[in-house]
Amino acid sequence: MASSGEEHAAAVRVIGGWASHYAIRVYVALRLKGVEYESLQEVVGNKSELLLRSNPVHKKIPVLLHRGKPVAESMIILQYIDEVWASDGAPAILPADPYARAVERFWAQYVDDKIAPASVVLRGVTNGDKDEAAAQVSTALQHLEAAFGKCSQGRSYFGGDDIGFLDIILGSYLGWLKAVEKIAGVKILDGSKLPELTAWAERFCAHHAVRDVMPETDRLVQFNTYLIGVLKAKASGNNK
Repeated sequence: MASSGEEHAAAVRVIGGWASHYAIRVYVALRLKGVEYESLQEVVGNKSELLLRSNPVHKKIPVLLHRGKPVAESMIILQYIDEVWASDGAPAILPADPYARAVERFWAQYVDDKIAPASVVLRGVTNGDKDEAAAQVSTALQHLEAAFGKCSQGRSYFGGDDIGFLDIILGSYLGWLKAVEKIAGVKILDGSKLPELTAWAERFCAHHAVRDVMPETDRLVQFNTYLIGVLKAKASGNNK
């Protein structure tokens, strides 16, 4: 039986975190569709009962709660949002053409496979060779620079005239990539080497669905220091 708080909860809620690029994807998708939602911010190192109950397998953010029903994993959530809010003139997140959808899904998975693990090494959150991590991100972005030309077909975004699935997946990293440049002292989005992606990144961050949820660089740098402290304290406690 639902509690009184759950009975009066918004129809759409997102269990997430302002600094989580995975959660940012969900915020952007909902804003793109014009869907009002309630943002439930998790505290690092202190997972809420609602999160544990809503995502008992992975116990991670984000989780979309739609009329109380949980949907987990950011890529799955984006596809769910696209299917549920497919009418009322809202822009599509995934292309209608099956081949174009497959291409965007391929590159989206590539982004998560290559950029996510390398970025946390560069941030000092996990151990690893930072030079190797920087090279991995650089190579990935070079491939995405070429992919942009093919996917966009000369238009503003990977998705065409408006942001789509791949824009949201890659764009969700932009705040952290800027923070990484400060934390690790490396240049990542170099306009001379990645002119298409650099211009795309500026357009993406200025988009109405993005600009209010993209975290400020300095705030992310501060959060990264805090996160490392929390992880060290947790590791120290586990070793006692």
